[in-house]
Amino acid sequence: MNAEKRAEIFKRLSAAIPQPATELEHNSTFELLIAVILSAQATDKGVNIATRKLFKIANTPQAIFNLGVEGLESYIRTIGLYHAKAKNVIACCTLLVQKHNSQVPNTRAALEALPGVGRKTANVILNTAFGEPTIAVDTHLFRLGNRTKLATGKNVLQVEQKYLKTIPKEFMHDAHHLLILHGRYTCTARAPKCGECCIVDLCEYAHKVIPKPHLMAGEI
Repeated sequence: MNAEKRAEIFKRLSAAIPQPATELEHNSTFELLIAVILSAQATDKGVNIATRKLFKIANTPQAIFNLGVEGLESYIRTIGLYHAKAKNVIACCTLLVQKHNSQVPNTRAALEALPGVGRKTANVILNTAFGEPTIAVDTHLFRLGNRTKLATGKNVLQVEQKYLKTIPKEFMHDAHHLLILHGRYTCTARAPKCGECCIVDLCEYAHKVIPKPHLMAGEI
């Protein structure tokens, strides 16, 4: 895929999604961090249902630490892998209190040193909270990269590196959310909505399906 086509793809996505943003509800960088940790192998909708109740009671590292693992589990029990996530969140909050004065650090190394935080989560925080030109490759971005040929690769890191190398600089900040929202609602995994896609003529997916237009009465 050439540079002109890539630029046009992001230009159209930006027009179609004028306010790209995470769908995880949060009112602080810390709340975002916890929501992202909880979102692994879970839907944003499911996480939001749980955190709406949790953050009303505890929305600081110390407050969540005070809940303890069992107390936290009572709020996130509806989320997949909740037991392991509760342990990670409590351990993360412990480290934030003890080492970072209850503030979320703004460097990759410090973020990835937090329990429950891997490269993808760190990228989300760096981009969404701190405005850095990074991109977090989740299942949607991995699928889109390979399907459209925007960023091909056999693993997440390869796709991430290809995105970083090829996304036009002016779209780099919003690219993550543009792509995740496009993948979540249009270029879906099992049945991509090619007929509703704003970049269907630019996409290089070999199996895209474009519905034929309906003929009006009298037309041949």
